[in-house]
Amino acid sequence: MLTAVAFLCTFVFRFKVAFLTFDFKDAVISVISLLYGPLYGVASAAIVAFFEMLSMSDTGIYGMIMNFLSSGTFALTCGIIYKYKRSFCGAIIAVISSIISVTTVMMIANIFITPHYLGTTSAEVISYIPTLLLPFNLAKSVVNASVVLIIYKPVTNALRRIGLIKKSEQEGKRITLKTIILIVISLAVLALAIAFILIKLGGSFEVFRL
Repeated sequence: MLTAVAFLCTFVFRFKVAFLTFDFKDAVISVISLLYGPLYGVASAAIVAFFEMLSMSDTGIYGMIMNFLSSGTFALTCGIIYKYKRSFCGAIIAVISSIISVTTVMMIANIFITPHYLGTTSAEVISYIPTLLLPFNLAKSVVNASVVLIIYKPVTNALRRIGLIKKSEQEGKRITLKTIILIVISLAVLALAIAFILIKLGGSFEVFRL
């Protein structure tokens, strides 16, 4: 069900900066990883990337690989850390680590994969790193991390109420003041990251992309 929601995110809302795009699917996939384990998150990332390639991608197999690397890296990092440190601090460490890992992986992936579907050279792609690739991937990861922290607790509580998560599987049924403060801070960070993408990077967004 959550994998289907992640796939729907590719239709509903998308940011675009030059030839780079992203949506909120990484955040949903990461919630899957937090709830059920990193392997489920990686599997979901592969499924969504594959169906996105079939349904709407204009970059073919290269776009699928890039989408999988972004979603899979975020979900895997987040899921592994939270699996062994299931706490408030563990969740924060998990998303911060995911920001770093995704930004690093996507820098490397852009150098080797992007030239194939842009028809350019690796040297030219490298020249984009300080002005486009690094700030975009960092901002994208911050957006996804913020969304994860905002939706994780409400989603787990909702799934628990309808019986899709056993009560013993997740700690802290009630949303505490600490969680509310975290959500408020995450909303502020999310707004700043989106403003950076739209204003500083000259990005745009599409709604209900069919």
